[in-house]
Amino acid sequence: MTTTELINQIRKKKSFLCIGLDVDLNKIPQHLLKEEDPIFAFNKAIIDATHHLCVAYKPNTAFYEAYGLKGWKALEKTIKYLNEKYPEIFTIADAKRGDIGNTSTMYAQAFFEDLAFDSVTVAPYMGKDSVEPFLAFKNKHTILLALTSNAGAFDFQTKTVEGKELYKQVLDTSKTWENAENLMYVVGATKAEYLAEIRNIIPDSFLLVPGVGAQGGNLQDVCKYGMSENVGLLINSSRGIIYASSGEDFAAAAASKAEALQKEMAVELG
Repeated sequence: MTTTELINQIRKKKSFLCIGLDVDLNKIPQHLLKEEDPIFAFNKAIIDATHHLCVAYKPNTAFYEAYGLKGWKALEKTIKYLNEKYPEIFTIADAKRGDIGNTSTMYAQAFFEDLAFDSVTVAPYMGKDSVEPFLAFKNKHTILLALTSNAGAFDFQTKTVEGKELYKQVLDTSKTWENAENLMYVVGATKAEYLAEIRNIIPDSFLLVPGVGAQGGNLQDVCKYGMSENVGLLINSSRGIIYASSGEDFAAAAASKAEALQKEMAVELG
């Protein structure tokens, strides 16, 4: 999917909502455990109930890898279902990969070619030769971890090195990499006050913003400081939507939560 196509979907749906599909078998409605593939059954129901309210889905691969082969199969079925039934949806493999050379190329092939995701999250710590193999794929997007929403972000990301915070150096340096136009960035919603400075460095890039909802991030602050001329935001909510109910009404409850966020986004877009 191209950035232009993503922007068109945002305008059409009046939404820049991304829903995180982080499936924990201990949290999904118990009646689904009787299904042959409870993970996919849960995802399918959530997707069918919310696809008109969001522009992206983001499975965190850890929640699938933890269940071994059956989890990986469920992820494969989920992305295939999305690509076949809702091809307008932007898909994100939240895998946080990052290694050098051929290893990164293999990771990229796994997510971009085999599973056919539109994008994948990547850690920048090993530098350009760990990221450029992902950037080489046409019409695919690499979402670089820039400033995350966890407490440990302050351990390294905001440390000053040679007069500049490390996350700013990551942003500046990444712009020089080959095919940098395929970059997006992760910036946590709990770091909304940093967004204005981030926009000074990358004014037009898309930002994937986790932390709205369960982690306490504020949508209005994120939009105030982070929205660009072409919106440039994907706001992710996971637990706050998909676990809105543990009963048989779980999909409807998820849709209700998603709709509430979508309506707030429509106001910001208006």
